[in-house]
Amino acid sequence: MGVFPSILKVTRKGKCLLLLGLCLCVLAWIAAISSDDVVKNSPFEDLKDIEESPRRELESEMIPSMEEQTLKESCPKRSPLLRGALKLSFEPSVTLEQVETENQEVVGGQYNPADCVPRQSVAILIPYRNREKHLLYFLYHLHPFLRRQQLHYAIYVIHQAGDVTFNRAKLLNVGYLEALKDYNWDCFIFHDVDLIPENDENLYVCEEQPKHLVVGRNSTGYKLRYKGYFGGVSAMTKDQFHRVNGFPNTYWGWGGEDDDLRIRIQLHSMTIVRPPAEVARYTMVFHQRDSGNQVNKDRMLLLRRTPQTWKKDGLNSCSYNTLSVNRELLYINITADIGQPERAH
Repeated sequence: MGVFPSILKVTRKGKCLLLLGLCLCVLAWIAAISSDDVVKNSPFEDLKDIEESPRRELESEMIPSMEEQTLKESCPKRSPLLRGALKLSFEPSVTLEQVETENQEVVGGQYNPADCVPRQSVAILIPYRNREKHLLYFLYHLHPFLRRQQLHYAIYVIHQAGDVTFNRAKLLNVGYLEALKDYNWDCFIFHDVDLIPENDENLYVCEEQPKHLVVGRNSTGYKLRYKGYFGGVSAMTKDQFHRVNGFPNTYWGWGGEDDDLRIRIQLHSMTIVRPPAEVARYTMVFHQRDSGNQVNKDRMLLLRRTPQTWKKDGLNSCSYNTLSVNRELLYINITADIGQPERAH
């Protein structure tokens, strides 16, 4: 009689252990299914990685990790590599292969100093169409110029597709928006392709106020074109450019868009600053005006309307189609369809 109660007791314990084991197995099975669902709930995840990889690759190749940055000191405020006034040359024999060979530290249009942490990350934006020789001279001079300033920078060439009237301002808005998809740049330099700086003390960095870099050029006797001039080459931080809603999109043809930007800056009680005149000197590479960049006859009318239009005409209304993004060795080429003037419809 005494044996059966003990067997019954063991059997009950076995049942409890068996039940506990079954519960654990069920929980493990549920967890495995849940984990598998998390991995597979986005069937386009792999495709997304493929589409975005070039832009992430841009950062991973040239942007130092946090650990690397802590091991390096900040670059000095004044680079010891600067040479001051430069003797520029525009040899017809210069080739793209030559420029690439002389700038092997530049990867995918981007450069980052290896021996120190740059004080600013700068995006150079160039509105462009049919200026191959000008672009070649620009890359030939600007890459060593910028490297000596110990900047982290990238050069973006924003190419207007088609043959409708050129729109410099809208292309610069496109370049700004596209560059921010690559990296959170501190500073943006809006740069005409035919202007080459003559002195590397003219620092391509942003200040507390919007900055105009072209005080004088060879074509104007190295004097400011007119009081309030803000064209050619200018620099603004991300915050400054956002505050004014960027450039207007409605200036088709030559002239007016840089004055519009100046008015926007003044409306926000900001002040334009400039480097010393002896430093902010440029050589303008001669060319005849393009057939698709005729003088904008509406520019004065548009300028009178700027105080009323700046809030709705700018970054927040910049519509375009990106046709291609090609990462060349020396620059990032963005080809965009920016539409056409309203009056053309």
